Amino acid sequence: MAQVLEIADLKKLAQRRVPKMFFDYADSGSWTEGTYHANESDFQKIKFRQRVAVDMTDRSLASQMVGQDVSMPVAIAPTGLTGMQRADGEILAAQACEEAGVPFTLSTMSVCSIEAVAEKTTKPFWFQLYVMRDKDFAGRLIDRAKAAGCSALVLTLDLQILGQRHKDLRNGLSTPPKFTPHHIWQMATRPGWCLGMLGTKNRTFGNIVGHAQGVEDLSSLSSWTAEQFDPKLSWDDIAWIKERWGGKLILKGILDPEDAKMSLKTGADAIIVSNHGGRQLDGAISSIEALPEIVEAVGDKVEIHMDGGIRSGQDVLKAVALGAKGTYIGRPFLYGLGAMGKKGVTKSLEIIRNEMDITMALCGKRDIKDVDQSILKRY
Repeated sequence: MAQVLEIADLKKLAQRRVPKMFFDYADSGSWTEGTYHANESDFQKIKFRQRVAVDMTDRSLASQMVGQDVSMPVAIAPTGLTGMQRADGEILAAQACEEAGVPFTLSTMSVCSIEAVAEKTTKPFWFQLYVMRDKDFAGRLIDRAKAAGCSALVLTLDLQILGQRHKDLRNGLSTPPKFTPHHIWQMATRPGWCLGMLGTKNRTFGNIVGHAQGVEDLSSLSSWTAEQFDPKLSWDDIAWIKERWGGKLILKGILDPEDAKMSLKTGADAIIVSNHGGRQLDGAISSIEALPEIVEAVGDKVEIHMDGGIRSGQDVLKAVALGAKGTYIGRPFLYGLGAMGKKGVTKSLEIIRNEMDITMALCGKRDIKDVDQSILKRY
């Protein structure tokens, strides 16, 4: 643990401890992965202004996201198959977030179910919804999230059809995963991972199997998921979702100012500037490049969050400086989870917190609420 100094260290550990098909699932983008890599590299173009001889005592990263107190403007992004990075992965990550004082967002395509995570946590978490063709099932998902005490609903808008991810195809990853001799060999080389999986009952998509009509086991899951993502999803669908949910609603997948303006009509509490981690439209601009224009278009009318490419606390600080009220990390916490389980998720959050705190101080600020474009050289 003492040698883990940055998110890249967790990534290296995770790659050694997680079977290749599941590590690659988390660590990949669509097609050429151009947007996936731009999400990271575009942060490097933004430079800080160093300030000296200023009071750096009594610093605070405490903030709010959709009215909820957070220890820093960071939440865990919803990620599918989290429980395949480490046994009971969603539960472990949610517990780490609870202790760290940041929101955890559970994916519709999680391995551990809404109820399983709620049973093992004491504070509300957020739930991410994919809208399926089966609207009754989507409605029941919303109802289950309400019953579990989830405090915000994150509605993903950019996965009406699935972007092609070459690594998954080459690895033969499917829904549900098929365990060929090649896959079994991959898992056999990761004995710690195997032992963890043998010790848990959470090995499928817990929110779907036994809840969706006609999906009672793994064998019936593949055909259901192939047909269920709704390509007809429109702005009009948000009205019934908002009404049925009745709580804080966050729209995820906004990358264009015109869509940001459209989102204002829905009454959503926040939008997430996001390109799905570079896993959907390859060739789209990075999230951090899209952020300033969206802030300019709608910044004072809706709370703006962002995700995509964040690998450090410095990245979080840059996003906040450009107008984001909150950020989400996906791969950094997955690397931590795959590397060291719950301790690894905690470590990823600690790394980001420490980097953000020190950088904020060296830029001459003591409170995250005072961070704006004045700390940046580029803008």
